[in-house]
Amino acid sequence: MSVTDYSEFAMNSKAWPFEEARKLLKRYRGERGSPAPKPGGEAMLFETGYGPSGLPHIGTFNEVLRTTMVRRAYEVLTGNSTRLIAFSDDMDGFRKVPTNVPNQEMLAEHLHKPLTQVPDPYEKYESFAHHNNAMLCDFLDQYGFDYEFVSASDKYKSGAFDETLKLVLERNQQILDIMLPTLGKERQATYSPILPISPKSGHVLQVPVEVVDAQNGLVRFEDDGEMIEHNILSGGAKLQWKVDWAMRWTALGVDYEMYGKDLTESGIQSGKIAKVLGARKPEGLIYEMFLDEKGEKISKSKGNGLSLEEWLRYGSQNSLAFYIYRDPKAAKQLHMGVIPKAVDEYFQFRGTWHDQAPDKQLGNPVHHIHNGDVPSDVIPVTYGLLLNLVGVMGDANREQIWSYLSQYAPDVSPEKYPDMDELIGNAMAYHKDFIAPTLQRRKAQGIEIAALQRLDAELENLSDESAAEDIQTLVFTIGKEGGFENLRDWFQALYETLLGSSQGPRMGSFIALYGIKNSRKLIADALAE
Repeated sequence: MSVTDYSEFAMNSKAWPFEEARKLLKRYRGERGSPAPKPGGEAMLFETGYGPSGLPHIGTFNEVLRTTMVRRAYEVLTGNSTRLIAFSDDMDGFRKVPTNVPNQEMLAEHLHKPLTQVPDPYEKYESFAHHNNAMLCDFLDQYGFDYEFVSASDKYKSGAFDETLKLVLERNQQILDIMLPTLGKERQATYSPILPISPKSGHVLQVPVEVVDAQNGLVRFEDDGEMIEHNILSGGAKLQWKVDWAMRWTALGVDYEMYGKDLTESGIQSGKIAKVLGARKPEGLIYEMFLDEKGEKISKSKGNGLSLEEWLRYGSQNSLAFYIYRDPKAAKQLHMGVIPKAVDEYFQFRGTWHDQAPDKQLGNPVHHIHNGDVPSDVIPVTYGLLLNLVGVMGDANREQIWSYLSQYAPDVSPEKYPDMDELIGNAMAYHKDFIAPTLQRRKAQGIEIAALQRLDAELENLSDESAAEDIQTLVFTIGKEGGFENLRDWFQALYETLLGSSQGPRMGSFIALYGIKNSRKLIADALAE
């Protein structure tokens, strides 16, 4: 089915990318209030922002991915053209030397300069900003995003922002009337929407500024004890964050930009300033923040979050996209423990997509992850099962694991199931780093002994071709007839005595995968202890 076939279903879809995309239908109106393309035939413009004082991270991936999903949903709804710009605020002043980069002393000498005027501590690029911008583009390219990179410094210096900067000067007092009530008294005394670049030091100055001639870009301020007049056009200044955001929306004609809950107030003030500048605030989603395992907000400075590299060591990019897609307005914990479930749920939803009606497909997360081109192969085992298999196999290598899988499902191979091959590597890494150090098989006790003896005897009568469901029924029956008050106690006993863990997979599936003979050896080892 082609993308355009979904348009009639998309209009009523409750999937959040379509709900967001429908906001854009109301942004421009045609005759009798019907949705219309952007005036002049321009593409609907989506934007994501990036602060190049640090490297791109999982939050960057999150924002670009979600924005891309809304962009694609809008294209399905309308067939109209779109653009996505990744905007780098590289004209910002260099406020703090990061602790994780070389040449710390050298960097300290360039504090308060625009980031594009700070030398690259890695000595590879024109500036520190150019280095981090290159890392951003490499990052976005690596994950296949379709975007246009835009540098704030380039826009300021080229004069592309000049007409809007003149408006900022002309309406300086109106902007102050919006911003000053939101600031403390001490900050009010020095606040100015305009941050001139000192012609003496090259610093981005935080000083009161008097507008002298708005149309010619002239302002007056004190620089190192001397009152000077200065032209802010073509790179002579940048703007305060909230004013800069509004100016950017206005100058570029941004139609859609989402941002985190922590920027809610900034979005409100910037929206008011955009209105003063004769523009409209973009449509957008305010998403909730990621939390760590303790429920605390993830912070780059604290280092309490999960990095993109860490997720991709233990799970696939698609599983991360799946986790990010779900409930963007709900806070979600982001730590190692969520990865296995996210991986398995991604493949479950992927497996059902092809049999769903078109309207249900639009509500399936994998539709938005793959932009309607969902892979059709179904992997033969879950990530959870793989983790348990790796656990009982000890130091098995990838080839040995594939050998087990080929016995369980004869037609599998790395070539036929590349996703499975990737998953095996993920499972081996996850087991080594998080599961192996915690495994501790305990001795069977009480009624567990007789139940395990019966399970061993029953398995002896089964062949390796026995279905997982039949084995699961057998395990269930033994537990039910074995005197356990709660069947959960039986299954937990199996996990703890056979696998060394307090939780585990469906035992029928595990035994079918691991093999009757090998499973009986696990039981024998447990009983021997």
